[in-house]
Amino acid sequence: MIKLFVGLGNPGPEYDATRHNAGFWWVDALARDLKVSLQPDRGHHGLVARTAVAGQTVWLLEPQTFMNLSGKSVASLARFFKIAPQEILVVHDELDIAPGEVKLKFGGSHAGHNGLRDIHAQLGTADYWRLRLGVGHPGVKAEVANWVLKKPSPDHRTAIEAGIAHSLQAVPHLLAGAMEKATMAVHTRKPPRPKPARPAQATPPPANAKTAPLSPQTIPLETPEPRVH
Repeated sequence: MIKLFVGLGNPGPEYDATRHNAGFWWVDALARDLKVSLQPDRGHHGLVARTAVAGQTVWLLEPQTFMNLSGKSVASLARFFKIAPQEILVVHDELDIAPGEVKLKFGGSHAGHNGLRDIHAQLGTADYWRLRLGVGHPGVKAEVANWVLKKPSPDHRTAIEAGIAHSLQAVPHLLAGAMEKATMAVHTRKPPRPKPARPAQATPPPANAKTAPLSPQTIPLETPEPRVH
């Protein structure tokens, strides 16, 4: 079962709304659902909340060490309270999936994510759970750093928040250790595709308007509507 929920991000108001802070957004939403408030904890280098759900102690953590030192905070709290790596869920931004999509996985590579890289090093293992919040990719590797440190577009922010709201439905399964059910709950949603624009309706002629009969040469031909990819 998950005992420690970690959201990754960078501290400071200038980073609050950036893509790299999506993990913070998720933990903030969970804190609202659980009606708890994260408080500064210097001993564990982060914002921390503790509560009980169905008799189980649950911890929420937002490291305040900056992204590339996230493991310092995670490992400190986990070791002090004897929380095993497999009882930790790390929530982070993910470039390789679209805004609004969310994926749950256990273990694996850090894939270049600096927060995960440091958590790997500090825990000494990759065997912890991750919730990957899609933020999309700029399309050019050289632009990745700028991309994650900028605010998403309003449409992307709305999609990310919808993905967060959906994935929070898996929390009861995560707390119960029902990881297969949690995975199913997270993965049953795809981000909505934008709807094609509705064609403009022709204005009907006045009731008393006279129209000339169409000759065979003037009958308009139907043309197929363009496909929306």
